Amino acid sequence: MAAIHWHATRARPRQREAGDALKDAGSHIVATLREWRRRARDRARLAELDERTLRDIGLTRTDAEFLVNKPFWRK
Repeated sequence: MAAIHWHATRARPRQREAGDALKDAGSHIVATLREWRRRARDRARLAELDERTLRDIGLTRTDAEFLVNKPFWRK
């Protein structure tokens, strides 16, 4: 019985490590999805800007089109 108890106490830290790793992975996935959503939203807004506003922020229409057409998962 002592061996079972020793094994159970040794397993708890590993279970915590595994749980922490899963939590970290989940947090990373959520952060990535939020970033992708932000990029998609920002690119959609960029597509709506007129020539004057683009010029004010230092972009040409060609620059804006390039950025707008990038997939959301690319920086």
